[in-house]
Amino acid sequence: MRGAPNIYHKFDWLRGTIGFAVSVNLALYGLTAPFAAALMDRFGIRRVVAAALLVIAAGSALTTVMTAPWQMVLYWGVLVGLGSGSMALAFAATVTNRWFVKRRGLVTGILTAAGASGQLVFLPLLSWLVERHGWRPAAITVALAALAVVPFVWLLLRDHPADTGLAAYGAKEFTPRPPPVPGAARRAVTVLFRAARTGPFWLLAGTFAICGASTNGLVKTHFVPAAHDHGMPVTAAASLLAVIGVFDIVGTIASGWFTDRFDARRLLAVYYALRGVSLLFLPMLLAPTVQLPMVFFIVFYGLDWVATVPPTIALCREHYGDDSAIVFGWVLASHQVGAAVVAFAGGVARDVFGSYDVVWYASGALCAMAALMALVITRPVPAAPGRAGEARPLCEGEVTRT
Repeated sequence: MRGAPNIYHKFDWLRGTIGFAVSVNLALYGLTAPFAAALMDRFGIRRVVAAALLVIAAGSALTTVMTAPWQMVLYWGVLVGLGSGSMALAFAATVTNRWFVKRRGLVTGILTAAGASGQLVFLPLLSWLVERHGWRPAAITVALAALAVVPFVWLLLRDHPADTGLAAYGAKEFTPRPPPVPGAARRAVTVLFRAARTGPFWLLAGTFAICGASTNGLVKTHFVPAAHDHGMPVTAAASLLAVIGVFDIVGTIASGWFTDRFDARRLLAVYYALRGVSLLFLPMLLAPTVQLPMVFFIVFYGLDWVATVPPTIALCREHYGDDSAIVFGWVLASHQVGAAVVAFAGGVARDVFGSYDVVWYASGALCAMAALMALVITRPVPAAPGRAGEARPLCEGEVTRT
């Protein structure tokens, strides 16, 4: 909802209406991810990412000619959601699995932090454009930025280390490029059904749904309008989100480093518990100007923003082996469904209660629940001798090993 006050005034749309379009975007962002991961195994990373960037550019550009709410849902919700979902964190999981054997946690943290870098660069710029020139130039800027990256992706991105004649980092021997895997949609659904028969999948999906609800669905969508409700200029509030991006880079890379060394379940529990505490204090910190306590919240929350990603991907890899990128895609889908629910519910709560306070408190309680769920995720059972890499259905407590 960044820049949303400008849109409200232009079209006289309710916050719940804007929230619904954002929720569709967030839901598709997640639901697309497992199919995109399977498509990358079928057609290659380069083709999928290039196509996704073109879809994002088209959706963002078309919003400049919208005149009705359904058009915002279609252009921003559906098109941009599908495009961004195809480059979601499942992309980071796929790249990490293919190109690295060692330091996977650290690499995952670095790739995840790249998203925060984009937030850091674009949020202040887009907010400035919205306040000075309206929301249409901001939408065109997003479209042009997506188009500008396409040639670099097509010319420079490679699908597998074998394409460059190299072994994966930390691998003991060279691995030839595997053949394309047909039936991308069928494979994504089959992997879901196998994983859904295991307890860790549901615990990971549940915790990540709460992660999405308390980040993309809540803070990323509603922080700027909530701060604006308290008299803070939109540009100042968006700049605070950009600062979250600065510390998100530090926190996510550090989380990747920790994931290579400590129990991922305990890391998740700590991250969710700390996030919940910070959200409970946020309603008391909102004010017309940026005060020191708010700066402390931004730094603290930024360090925790997507620190949950490296340990979640690591747990998917431990439990589901070569299918882990697709499994993580489904876990990410739950992340975005949680984000979509809160993006919509937060707007409705603001319309009904006149403030976002109830949403901040409810999200803090959900984070406490996620911390407990993370602690009860079981450790993977080692594969039986001589069965490493054998494909078999997953059962409760079992893992796929390669």
